[in-house]
Amino acid sequence: MKLTEQELTNRHDFEELMLTLLSPLKPYYSKEKALLKLGDTEAVYDHSAALAEGFLRPLWGLIPYWAGNSHDGEFESIYQKGLAAGTDPDSTEYWGGFHDIDQRFVEMAAIAYGMLMVPEILWDPLTEKSKGNLAKWLDGINHYDSPPCNWMFFGILVNIALKFKHMPYSQARLDDYLAYIESCYQGNGWYVDGQNAEKDYYISFAFHYYSLIYIRFMKADDPDRCLEYEKRAQLFAKDFVYWFAEDGSSLAYGRSLTYRLAQVAFFSMCTACELEVLPFPVMKGLITRHLIFWLDHPILDRDGILTIGYGYPNLLMSEQYNAPGSPYWCMKTFALLALPKEHPFWSMESAALPPLASTRLISNGDMLIQRLNGRVTAYVAGRSYPHQHVHTEEKYSKFAYSSKYAFSVPRSLHTIVEAAPDSMLAFEWNGMIYTKGITEYKEVGSDYVLMNWSPCPGIQVKTRITLEKSGHRRTHEITCDQPCVAYDCGFAFPVTTATTTDSGDRYTSSIRYGTEFYQVKAVHENGVPYVIHPSPNTNLMVPQTIIPCIKYQIHAGQQLLCTEFKEDTDSYAF
Repeated sequence: MKLTEQELTNRHDFEELMLTLLSPLKPYYSKEKALLKLGDTEAVYDHSAALAEGFLRPLWGLIPYWAGNSHDGEFESIYQKGLAAGTDPDSTEYWGGFHDIDQRFVEMAAIAYGMLMVPEILWDPLTEKSKGNLAKWLDGINHYDSPPCNWMFFGILVNIALKFKHMPYSQARLDDYLAYIESCYQGNGWYVDGQNAEKDYYISFAFHYYSLIYIRFMKADDPDRCLEYEKRAQLFAKDFVYWFAEDGSSLAYGRSLTYRLAQVAFFSMCTACELEVLPFPVMKGLITRHLIFWLDHPILDRDGILTIGYGYPNLLMSEQYNAPGSPYWCMKTFALLALPKEHPFWSMESAALPPLASTRLISNGDMLIQRLNGRVTAYVAGRSYPHQHVHTEEKYSKFAYSSKYAFSVPRSLHTIVEAAPDSMLAFEWNGMIYTKGITEYKEVGSDYVLMNWSPCPGIQVKTRITLEKSGHRRTHEITCDQPCVAYDCGFAFPVTTATTTDSGDRYTSSIRYGTEFYQVKAVHENGVPYVIHPSPNTNLMVPQTIIPCIKYQIHAGQQLLCTEFKEDTDSYAF
């Protein structure tokens, strides 16, 4: 599906796009409409929760569509009937009861959002019995534990919705959830995702997104908190805009990347709430280009259903909590449809990003941003917490993350080809590949990143990343018990557009892609250029890649490596 900015300007264009993405779901709803099966793969949670998730996630787009006074009678009927059946204990399509850390708590947030935004569609038409069933089902979140992270917002939204509808709710739980969210705040608009200790897209499409819903309905009851949430959103936007490239793409970083276009959902919800964290034309342009970027990739199957994956269908990169309906969390990006068609936002011309500095230190995000040739590269010191999610190391512990070159995940750690270690220093020893996991010490400055780490027992590394005009330099101080091989790797490049070149320098590995050029060079002349041809489907954005690197022979004792990574539109700029 390809679109241009001229084809995505007014409210009608955006709602037609949303319906184009959701209409292929209609044949797959169950008889009583409460379940939606879109595939045969499974997630870590039970099957009934996955089917409820499939049913409920499209609401993130339909609710603002309805709130903006648009209608699709078939979808309205589906969701009125499905809500009644899914929460009726006597129904064959009942979504089930609960346990601690229940996936159903996640999906409750969409129902709460709908009860608050469009009660005339998702609450008022229900019978009194169905209202009672729905309220009792939602109240289940107050009787079991949620993990200490962004999930606390699900309980906040549910209790607000129940309170507004004069149904039983828990003020004590609501207060506890709000207090926990406050404990996650780090300053300058940034939160940390609780027990996960992560600072990724969840700060935008969870913490701030739900905060903005809270503001919309709680200004009268909780004005001070709402004002604080607004201030935090304003601060966060000043950093978060640096994650986006000029073409609408954004950093491939962190977990839950299968939600794809949800990456820009924060700005869409700000627009819906008429909170001008960036000028409205800038937000419109950013949202528009982001949608166009994603629709230019094969993210839909032959039936028009969103797939699990990133730039293409890919289960290898999926999370343990990705069921077939999970990708429809991306519907959060259509929050802006809550603005009616006569709102001046829809007649505004989309604007480019404002002038942004070539580098940006995001202290509270533990990240240093570099903008080159319209693209974004983020340098991070890595994580200091244990492995928690699938491919945690690849999502958070690489040296650099890009808006253009998504990272790769391994098929195995037995060969360098299967490990696909882009943007990492990989050690090959005793038939295994070892890379950075936990960072023992880290420091992020205005033009550098420092970290101490150990890929495995017997190897200690001190790495310094220093920004340079057209890239960066890595210096590694290595202490090793016995000889091994190390690969200092650059980004993964698509095989279809990238070709290796001979620079004439026996210490340099070079890649040409279109009119652009990428070079990896051994500064101390003690390494040799090498190109890894990873196993297919290891990269998140493209199925076949090559990874330029420098291959070093590591001896026992202490050793210093220094590698330069540079990119430019002029192959002779180095």
